[in-house]
Amino acid sequence: MKKSRPKAKGRDKPATVGTPAGTGGSATLGKNDSRIMTVALIREPKEADAVEVAFSESARFYKLLRKNPEFERIARELHEAKDTRRAVRVMIEPPQSNVIVDAKLEVN
Repeated sequence: MKKSRPKAKGRDKPATVGTPAGTGGSATLGKNDSRIMTVALIREPKEADAVEVAFSESARFYKLLRKNPEFERIARELHEAKDTRRAVRVMIEPPQSNVIVDAKLEVN
């Protein structure tokens, strides 16, 4: 008869989101997630309700919704980041979604 191995401690706990590894933060699921990324591509279909953005660090396409009250400013930040090849801090809500809530150029 084969013995079962004991479970490793902490495996049944949910992962924290939005906190860098090793910081010991207490982020909870459902909060905004901020990431520093590099804009690779911006698609702006005229009739679409969102602009699609691809980042070098991710295989996903993210959406900046046109109904966002800060749409124009965020779009400018993303375009400037792409044109100048600067990193941008992108806020995603909730962390598992692909909707951009905010973006700001990083200070070098």
